[in-house]
Amino acid sequence: MTEQSDSSSERMRPIRSFVLREGRLTDGQRRALEELWPRYGVDAEQPIDPPALFGRQAPVWLEIGFGNGEALRHMAGQHPEVDFLGIEVHRPGVGRLMNALAEDGLTNVRVLRADAAEVVRERIPDAALDRVLVFFPDPWPKKRHHKRRLIQPAFLDALARVLRPGGQLHLATDWPDYADHMRAVVGGHPAFEHTGADEHQRPAYRPATHFEARGERKGHPVRDLLYRRATEPFADAN
Repeated sequence: MTEQSDSSSERMRPIRSFVLREGRLTDGQRRALEELWPRYGVDAEQPIDPPALFGRQAPVWLEIGFGNGEALRHMAGQHPEVDFLGIEVHRPGVGRLMNALAEDGLTNVRVLRADAAEVVRERIPDAALDRVLVFFPDPWPKKRHHKRRLIQPAFLDALARVLRPGGQLHLATDWPDYADHMRAVVGGHPAFEHTGADEHQRPAYRPATHFEARGERKGHPVRDLLYRRATEPFADAN
C-alpha cells in the first residue's frame, strides 16, 4: 500500500526545470542573504504587487534564472526608469546579486528565490509585466530530459497571462537544439508573435556575460529570440 502511494505521489510531482546543485556559499554571500534580504528579497508565497514593492508605477521586467546576476545588475543600472524582478533558486547567485545591488546603490530590483513556474503561474497579476527575460536556461540536452526544459506550452500559457499585450518575451540560448525547440514551441503558441528581430543580433539592453563568452569560445552560436505578446485576447486552457 505504501509503495503504491509513494509511486502515485511521484507521478503527480511537478517536473522541475532545475536541479539544486549549488556550489559553496561564501561568507559574503551568506551575510547578504541574512542582512540584505529585507531590502531586496520578496516572499514568493505572497501575491506580487510591483507598484507596492517599488513604491511607484513603472515598466516591470522579469528575469527568470538570473544565475550570478551579472545581466540583471547591468540592466538595472542602465535602466533606472524600469523596475526589475529577478528569480533564481541557487543561493550563491542570489547572495552575489544582492551584494552587487547594495554596492551600486540600486533600488529598482527585487529578488525571489523560488520556482519561476510557480511564481508566474500563481503570484503575478494579469498583464503586470512589460518584458520577460530568459537568458541561457538549462538546455537539458539529453532527449529523455527534454520534458524538463522551461520553455513549454503550459509555461507559455502562464507567461501570456502576466505579460501585457505588446509586451516582449526575450529568450537567449547558445544551444542550437534548444533554439529550435524555442522557435517551434513559441512560434506555435497563439499568444505570441515574432518581433522580426534578427536572432543573430544581441539587443543593446542585454549585456554579453562571462557565461556567454565562455560558450562562444567553445563554438556555441548564441541566438536571441524575441517575441511579442499578441494583442488579441488569449484564453488559458487551464
